[in-house]
Amino acid sequence: MRGWRWMLAGSMLATQVVAGTAIAHMTPMTENDPYIWLEDKDGAKALAWVAAENAKTLPRLQNDPRYQGFYQEALAIASAKDRIPMPGQLYGRIVNFWRDADHPQGLWRWTSETDYASATPRWTTLIDLDALSKAEGKKWVWKGVTCLNPEERLCLVALSEGGEDAIEYREFDMEAGAFVADGFRLSTSKQAAIWLDKDTLLVSRDWGEGTLTKSSYPFVVKMVKRGVPLAQATEIFRGAPTDELGTYASVLTDAQGNRAVMIERRRTFFGGDKLFWTPTGGAKPVAMPPRAFPSGMVEGRVIFQTSDPWGEHPAGSVVWAPLAELEAGHIAPRPLFTPTDRQAVEGVTTTRDRVAVTFIDNVRGRLSVFAPSVQGWTAAAVTVPDNMAVDVVSTSNRSNIVYMSTAGFTTPTVLSRFDAASAPAPQLLKTLPARFDASGTVVHQYEATSTDGTSIPYFVVLPKGAKLDGTTPTLMTAYGGFEIARLPSYLGATGKIWIERGGAYVLANIRGGGEFGPRWHDAGRKTKRQVIYDDFASVAKDLFTRRITSPQKLGIYGGSNGGLLMGVELTQHPELWKAVTIQVPLLDMVRYQRIAAGDSWKDEYGSVDVPEEAAFLRRISPYANIRKGVAYPEPYIWTTTKDDRVGPQHARKFAARLGEYGIPYLFYEDMAGGHSGDADIAQGARLNAQQMVYFAQKLMDSPVR
Repeated sequence: MRGWRWMLAGSMLATQVVAGTAIAHMTPMTENDPYIWLEDKDGAKALAWVAAENAKTLPRLQNDPRYQGFYQEALAIASAKDRIPMPGQLYGRIVNFWRDADHPQGLWRWTSETDYASATPRWTTLIDLDALSKAEGKKWVWKGVTCLNPEERLCLVALSEGGEDAIEYREFDMEAGAFVADGFRLSTSKQAAIWLDKDTLLVSRDWGEGTLTKSSYPFVVKMVKRGVPLAQATEIFRGAPTDELGTYASVLTDAQGNRAVMIERRRTFFGGDKLFWTPTGGAKPVAMPPRAFPSGMVEGRVIFQTSDPWGEHPAGSVVWAPLAELEAGHIAPRPLFTPTDRQAVEGVTTTRDRVAVTFIDNVRGRLSVFAPSVQGWTAAAVTVPDNMAVDVVSTSNRSNIVYMSTAGFTTPTVLSRFDAASAPAPQLLKTLPARFDASGTVVHQYEATSTDGTSIPYFVVLPKGAKLDGTTPTLMTAYGGFEIARLPSYLGATGKIWIERGGAYVLANIRGGGEFGPRWHDAGRKTKRQVIYDDFASVAKDLFTRRITSPQKLGIYGGSNGGLLMGVELTQHPELWKAVTIQVPLLDMVRYQRIAAGDSWKDEYGSVDVPEEAAFLRRISPYANIRKGVAYPEPYIWTTTKDDRVGPQHARKFAARLGEYGIPYLFYEDMAGGHSGDADIAQGARLNAQQMVYFAQKLMDSPVR
C-alpha cells in the first residue's frame, strides 16, 4: 500500500441491493464472531489451524504434474543472471541489490559508473545477506539504505527478519565496506531514521509504552546521539496516538548546500501537518494543504507534489517555492507541472540542478526535465517509446545523470541513461532478454462503461491464434486504491507460464487508483468505493461482449487492497468468474481497524466509528457477506504469517467462514515473506507456481459449457 508514494448497520440494510446482489444473511456482529481466535497471529491454536489447511491445499497444487515445470520457469526468470542490475547512485559509485540462485537472499554491491556501462561489470560485495543470515541464525531481508549527505559515506542499512515491515538499522561505512564497529544500531521496530550529522540521527520508533499509534506506527521523534543509549535520546516532537500513520523527520538537500529538516505528522494516511525544524527554533508549522508534500530541492527551490488544490493550482500539480518561504512557514506556490484531465504525475526526482517528472498520459508513460530559469522553469520532453511504463530508476544531487527504465507487457525492460542538463536524448545501456515468446502477441487498450457512465480503460494481451469466441482462458487483475496507478509492465513469468500456453491477460485501470490523478482516487474513497467494484465488474462484462473470454474462462487475482477487491467481486458477482485468487487481503472490513496496521487506513476505507461509514463497510465486507446456498467459484486464498501490515487474520477468518458454510476453497499461509512475500526468490517462485496451477486447473482444464 502507498506511502512511502492504507457496524452499526440498521435493519434497513437487509433489503438494500449492491451491484445487483441482495444483501442478506450477513455475519453476526463482532461480539458474536466465532473466528476471533484466528486473529491471534502467532498463537498455537491458530497456527495449528494453518498447518492443517496447508496440508490440505499443498497436495492439490504441488502434486499437479504442471507444478514443477511452472516453479522451475518462475525460478529461472527470477534468478536469471542476465537480468538488468538496476543502478543506484551513491558515494560516487553505482550500487545494486542483487538476488540469484547462488544468493537467494541477496547481495548489496557496487561498481564504478564506467564499469557499470560495460556488458559485464565487476562488482564488489558490500553485504552478503545469505552469509549474514547464516552467521546470525536469522533470515534477513533487505529493506533499503539511507545515507548522510553530501558525502554519502556513512549509511543506515535497514534489515527485516523474515520480511516484516518492522526493521533493524545498522550503520555501514561505504569506504571500509563494513558495518561500523560500535556504530549506530537501532533494534527492531516499525521505525524511520534520518541523518542530521555524522553523530546525530532523528528517529521515530517504539520508545516504549504510549509511543505508538493504534495502528502500531511511531508518533514520537527523538534525537539520538552517537554513543548515547536510546533510553537517553532527546524528544524533539510528538504527534498523537490518534494519528493514523505516525510522525517522521526528513531532510531536503541540494547541490548548493541548502538544507531543510522537515517533520511530517501524518494525522491521516494521505495527509497531515508539515513543520520546519531547527535545533534552536524547534518545529515551526508550515501552512500548506494536508495532501501536499515536499519532493526535493534544486538551487534553493523546494519542489512539492500535491493531491489537494493549492491556491490556483489544481490537485495533482507539481509546484515550487523558495526555501525562505518554507522556513517562514508561509508558501506562495508557483507552477512547475500542471497535468491535464487525462494525465497524472507518477514521480518527482531531483538531480544536481534539474527536476525530472514522470507522468502518465492516458495510462502511457512520459518523462520531462525542468531547468530553473529567471521566469520559473523551462521544460524539455525526454524521448520515450509509446505505450510503455516509464520510471526514473536513479538520480543524485552530485550530478545530472538520470537512469531511466521503460517496459511494456510484451516488451522487455530497457535501461537508458541521459544527462538532464543537456539535450535529454537517452543512451541505451542494457536490455532485458526476452523471457517468453511474444511473437504474434497483440496488445489492445479498450474502454468499458461503468454503472455511472464513466469510461474505464483497460489493457488486453492476447496470445497468437486467440479466437474471439469466448474460449480464451484469461487472467484479469487490478488494484483500485491508495492513488496507485497500474501501468504496462513486462509480463515475464506470467508471459512464460500463461501467455505461451494460450492464455490472455487483462489489466483494468479502475477508479481508486492514480491513473488519472487524485480525482480518480478520490472518486472511490470511503463510502464512494462501490464504484471501484462496479468498474471491475464492468470491465469483465465488456470482455464478454467483445467475446475475448467468458465467465467459465475468466480468472481474477489481486493482493492487499487488490485482495479486498477480489473478495468483494467474489461475494457481489460470483457468476462472473470461474477462478479467484485472493492474496494477502483485507476481508473483514467490520474489524479491519483492529487488525495489524488497519487503523492507519481510515482515510481510504472509512471508519467503523462513523455510522455512515460503518454501515457502508458492512455492506461491502467480504467476510460479512458470504451467504449460504450461493454457487461461488472455489477461491484460492493465500497469505503470510510474517505479514505485519495487513496481517494473515483476514484470510484465515474468510476461509474458516467458507468452510463453516460448506463452500469449497483453497487456503495457504506461508511462514515467511511479510506483506510482499519476498523473503527470497524461491518463495516468490513457489507462490507464483501454486497460483498458476490453480488457474490452469480452473480455466485450462475445464471446457466451456
